[in-house]
Amino acid sequence: MARIKRGVTTRAKHKRLLDQAKGYRGRRKNTIRIARQAVEKAGQYAYRDRKVKKRSFRALWIQRINAAVRAEGLTYSQFMHGAKLAGIELDRKVMADLAMNEGGAFNSIIAQAKAALN
Repeated sequence: MARIKRGVTTRAKHKRLLDQAKGYRGRRKNTIRIARQAVEKAGQYAYRDRKVKKRSFRALWIQRINAAVRAEGLTYSQFMHGAKLAGIELDRKVMADLAMNEGGAFNSIIAQAKAALN
């Protein structure tokens, strides 16, 4: 029986790996062993930072809501408590967008939250 040569699959694997490492600096872009490590580490960073991205956007929304609410004489936590009591079920992303772009609409939400607190 004839021997199976593995050059085709190995080359394909290496090519795929080097394509993923395209744009890296130094030997990380063209040496298989180092490129494999670099691509693996990049994948770990990408996985981790998909979670971190969600965290940092939530923090940004909270900062934006807080800034808009403090102009009306409330703190963020007082506002969120008042919004919960008032039955406002908008998430932070939508509230932050309203605070940035639709000031009048957001001021009416703040008024509802204030009324619920008293």
